[in-house]
Amino acid sequence: MSQVCDICGKGPQFGNNVSHAHNITRRKWSVNLQAVKALVNGVSKRIRVCTSCIKSGKVAKGTGTKAVKA
Repeated sequence: MSQVCDICGKGPQFGNNVSHAHNITRRKWSVNLQAVKALVNGVSKRIRVCTSCIKSGKVAKGTGTKAVKA
């Protein structure tokens, strides 16, 4: 299963760990995804959404009062 938000398409970010001795190793920051039940085209569906989309109101948890805007 991919680490991508179903609403905004946000995916993992890549970069470096840098130690005090300046040893550099690659690392990955994952998206904080939550499995949420939301209305999509009038049907209650389970989607994987990042927490920033949940907080901003692009999707509402539950079987719901609010449909997905995107």
